Amino acid sequence: MHDIRYNAADDEILVPNPFSNAILVFRGGADGKEGPVRIIQGPNTELNSPDRLDIDVVHREIFVPGRGSVLVFPLDGDGDVRPKRVIRGPDTQVDGTSIAVDPLHNLFATTGRDQAILVFDRMATGNAKPLRVIRGPNTQIDRINQMAIYPEGKLLVVAMPGVQGAMEPPRVFVGMWSLDDDGDIAPKWTITGKQTGLKKPFAVALNPEHKEIYVTDMRLNGVMTFFVPEVFKPVVPASAPANKR
Repeated sequence: MHDIRYNAADDEILVPNPFSNAILVFRGGADGKEGPVRIIQGPNTELNSPDRLDIDVVHREIFVPGRGSVLVFPLDGDGDVRPKRVIRGPDTQVDGTSIAVDPLHNLFATTGRDQAILVFDRMATGNAKPLRVIRGPNTQIDRINQMAIYPEGKLLVVAMPGVQGAMEPPRVFVGMWSLDDDGDIAPKWTITGKQTGLKKPFAVALNPEHKEIYVTDMRLNGVMTFFVPEVFKPVVPASAPANKR
């Protein structure tokens, strides 16, 4: 299993299983050999070795990236259920190896062809074009493994484990972009360099309350915590009045 999500609203754990072409849903308190409470699986689901997912508890949806597509299921889906929406087609540019959803701004980000980050409207369907594409040499992207979104800051945080096949790639980092970025844009912030101790960052998780980013490293077999208060600053809407002192 390469991904997991906790649904705090329903106290459930969601896991994609690529070997059985299924999304497994467990009780939050599941223990031992306890089976899932629901399984999304079957030919109508269109699942094809699902490896990653993200959930939107606000709109109660599951987003599953696949080979050239993104499938969207109801959060309470069970059995051989059809997707609510399918994003697929040449205009999408999707390759679908990772995904993150922003329910606050009705957006989601996923991976695209030629080392790109694609930003879509949350309700996109069919052969939809991305709203924005982050791609090019200034981005420093050579491989995207997993991503997370801080909705209040409209910020995308991405684990970059370096070139495929290298045990300890020469350039690895955690990169951060605004979901409003478009084009060949350098990351707004990076966690990188020897002083970080990162060797091959695999996944990221965010703790805005304590201003921390957690990074798993597949070469260290560990989890690293970075305190980055400058990252967790909410976006002030353009229409909001300026603060007066």
